[in-house]
Amino acid sequence: MDLISNLILIDSDMRRRAAISHVLSSGGIHVEPFENIPELAMAWPRSGVVLIHDQAGAIDELIESMAQHGEWFPIIAFSEEPGAQRIVQAILDGAIDYIAWPISPEELTDSLSKAITRAESMGNAKLREVMARARVDRLTRREREVLGGVASGLSNRLIGEKLSISPRTVEIHRANMLNKLGANHTSDAIRIAIEASLVN
Repeated sequence: MDLISNLILIDSDMRRRAAISHVLSSGGIHVEPFENIPELAMAWPRSGVVLIHDQAGAIDELIESMAQHGEWFPIIAFSEEPGAQRIVQAILDGAIDYIAWPISPEELTDSLSKAITRAESMGNAKLREVMARARVDRLTRREREVLGGVASGLSNRLIGEKLSISPRTVEIHRANMLNKLGANHTSDAIRIAIEASLVN
């Protein structure tokens, strides 16, 4: 329950940010408000839960930023009158919960507690998956295909045959792929592919 003592609020609307900060502070929760993700990136917190206003691409951008910092915070998205489709998309993007705003202090604290419990039960698995996916997303389509081949245990020659390219070209893609993934060895790349659910 320690995580809840620090809430990282990301919302470009100054009025709403102030209102949420006030609601949470009165509930004894320390709030670090940020206007946007670049502002958060300049003062990266040590721990906490992120409450982010759900705008197009916001969760993806936040996850990319977390991957760069090598740190995972549970993400709770919120917006006014969210539709089911929007909530589903936010959860698929990596949020662990969704809150409709406005919300009472009690409901908000309750939602945060539940989300934190869920985040703790997920452990680092979600972090690894999110970071692996963020890394894999940096790859070109061809590099991803090469990674798939490597993860399936194929040699450069066999990957080349499968993709109709030369083994030398496979080698180049493989080197670029390892570099972008931040992998020192092929085994690292395979682990990342598994964590990103590229292979089962």
